[in-house]
Amino acid sequence: MSAAIETTIQTIEMIVQSLPIGTNLGILHLLWAMLNGSFLQSRGAIFSALKQSGFDEATSRRSWGAFRYGSWKIEELIQAWQGVVLKEGRWQAHQYEGYQPLPVDWTTFWRPQLKGWAGRFFSRLVNRAAKGVGFGMVVRVGEIDGQRIPLLTKLIRIEGEEMTEARLKKDTLAWVGKHLKADEIAVVDAGVHISDLQEAEVDRYVVRMAKNCTARRNELVQNKNGRPREFGVLVRPLARQRKGKVIPATNDADEEVTFQWEGRTIQARGWHGLVQADEKVDSQHATFSIWVFIDPLYETPLVLATNVPVTPRTIFALYVDRWPVEQIPLAAKQMLGLHRQFVFAPESVQRLPELALLAGNILTYLVTTLPPMPTGWWDMHPKKHLAACVEFWQELIFPLFTRKRGDFGKRTPSPSIFPRERRPIGVQNARLSYLFHPFAHPFSIDLLMSPA
Repeated sequence: MSAAIETTIQTIEMIVQSLPIGTNLGILHLLWAMLNGSFLQSRGAIFSALKQSGFDEATSRRSWGAFRYGSWKIEELIQAWQGVVLKEGRWQAHQYEGYQPLPVDWTTFWRPQLKGWAGRFFSRLVNRAAKGVGFGMVVRVGEIDGQRIPLLTKLIRIEGEEMTEARLKKDTLAWVGKHLKADEIAVVDAGVHISDLQEAEVDRYVVRMAKNCTARRNELVQNKNGRPREFGVLVRPLARQRKGKVIPATNDADEEVTFQWEGRTIQARGWHGLVQADEKVDSQHATFSIWVFIDPLYETPLVLATNVPVTPRTIFALYVDRWPVEQIPLAAKQMLGLHRQFVFAPESVQRLPELALLAGNILTYLVTTLPPMPTGWWDMHPKKHLAACVEFWQELIFPLFTRKRGDFGKRTPSPSIFPRERRPIGVQNARLSYLFHPFAHPFSIDLLMSPA
């Protein structure tokens, strides 16, 4: 058995070993079926994926039961996963001027045919709100041997009657504002306004702004005639065109600098002490800065807003570190085949995408840490494995792996009152047999002994 397979199974064991006995074994089987690619062949079906992984019908049903009815939450698995990564010590968190980036993003698993589901989110494919299961993601960003790797920190699911995209964003930003550490900066992409961050009380942020964004200075300019001003001077970082007319940009930037980034010279222009365009001048307002970065590699300048007094190079680096958060849903949906799912119970509809996102993060980390291995004769040092040539090679792996580190085993169900061969006639359910037990009711003996 290859080192990659052993490392993968042992990593899953360390993540799920804190769960109750029986549940941990079922989730172990399900995560292994996700990571070995069985969901790609089963097209999102759980039982087919478990069968292709080499599990019999009874084991598959126990795994499904642990997934559906088991006493576990995704927060426990995420916390255990972070402990595994930090214990190995290979993942090093990024830090700029004493601050660590904390990217925030949202993803949706589309379920257009799911009946009874009220969650709707905007889809660019159909250009309207579509039915789906949305999640808020919060990650930390680090690197392993120079390669950026995200570390999943929190998954926020949407619950209740109002299952909208606006509600999910509000709940996610509220969690970030409550749990943001003193050395962390929330990094958010376009689609989130500064007013949303201020309402959620996010102390430090870097957010991408629209190309036609505007802001105002938080100071008044005295006019000679007319009514006294209430709003500050309007600041327009980039020029825009409307109805055939060009509206020029604000040229008097407060700061203009250049810096080197990966061999390119990037120009940055900044305006400080700004408030939102609809806010009047008030010393109580929370101010922010807007930076425009002109990168020769891109045609459109990048507009960022922040309330942290750091250098423009740090702001640019913080936003660039937001991109690894996109890797987690990409690996879960496209690489593992979990973009299509066939579960319909309300709790299962939430649990399966959560496990998929965790599996996507595990796969990204393991691919980076494991040594490169030949995939065929075209590699520099090919090494052909017999299991790789079998049609259903997954069936030969997990049954042969017996070196489990934790306490794993089947959960023994409580025995029924009547053995199956001694149950009364017509009573097929063990729960119904309780009603026919002589000592189930205080007057049951008198009823049985009374004459007909």
